[in-house]
Amino acid sequence: MDIAIRPFELELASPLETADGRIDRREGFLVRVEDGDDSGLGEATPLPGWTESYEACRDALERVVSIAGEDGATDTLLAACEDAPAARHGLALALADLHARRELAPLYRQLDGCERVDYVPVNATIGDGSPAETADAAGEAVADGYDTIKLKVGVRDVAADLERVRRVREAVGPEIELRVDANGAWTPAEARTAIEGLADEDVALLEQPLPAEDLAGHATLRGSGVAIGLDEGLLECGIDTVLGADAADAIVVKPMALGGPDRAREVAAWALECDVVPIVTTTIDAVVARTGAVHLAASLPDVPACGLATADLLATDLGPDPAPVIDGEVVVPGGNGLGVSGVWDE
Repeated sequence: MDIAIRPFELELASPLETADGRIDRREGFLVRVEDGDDSGLGEATPLPGWTESYEACRDALERVVSIAGEDGATDTLLAACEDAPAARHGLALALADLHARRELAPLYRQLDGCERVDYVPVNATIGDGSPAETADAAGEAVADGYDTIKLKVGVRDVAADLERVRRVREAVGPEIELRVDANGAWTPAEARTAIEGLADEDVALLEQPLPAEDLAGHATLRGSGVAIGLDEGLLECGIDTVLGADAADAIVVKPMALGGPDRAREVAAWALECDVVPIVTTTIDAVVARTGAVHLAASLPDVPACGLATADLLATDLGPDPAPVIDGEVVVPGGNGLGVSGVWDE
């Protein structure tokens, strides 16, 4: 088995402010696995605060390349990047693409063996802004066909965020599903105050209201009129601990942060067994990893709107997008394997 890696750098359409600092670009690696006449493509794009560093990702992938010619066993190769989730994601996605191409099946079928899926619903995400700006953005999203909208909250005080939510509900009407994401910004008291107001506006999901490690606090917020979702909490504590603490009604599943589509599929399946809803999202990935996340979502039964409408966050991409968003749904590539082409042209 031959493995090659190729670095890339992509500018964001607009800088993104996060708890870990400002993001202007995404840097990562394409991963190509060749075995005989078959090949597969993956992407390793580390994100500070969620995965290993760029340097650690590069080092892990270089280890994989160095041993591939000596011991090409899948388990050995994956073990070489066990502590580097983005690197493992790139390798695992490339291997999954290779296997799906050999089976002459779309990747989502290789992940689960399910029936044909043509589309996956997606949500629009709206960042912080004034009540008027937020309402206008929500109205534009509905006009573009989205029926699920996720609002970023937690930058302002609770009262200001509740006013933003109220204005959005007025703008979009009662049929649109609203979600909010606090990124762990609130205290328990603030979260309880927020939930009362969010319930009045029929908000369906409150994502990560408290810091990641406070599973007990999240558990006490459940059953208060708004479903509770965990994102950072899942990454920090792990699915077994989250489920054992009864801390979530939903989890946010990021394949890059979890170490690959195989591991993300296991996490999502275990959540479903425990009546916890998995919501698949990206980590501002390029087209290869983003399409892999689309296939992961397509492999899940009754998947809710997912956070996969992120292509427009990038100023440029690695190649053509085989999974565009149309009227609030992302197209699931139906050809063999991942369905991405034109990104490794010599």
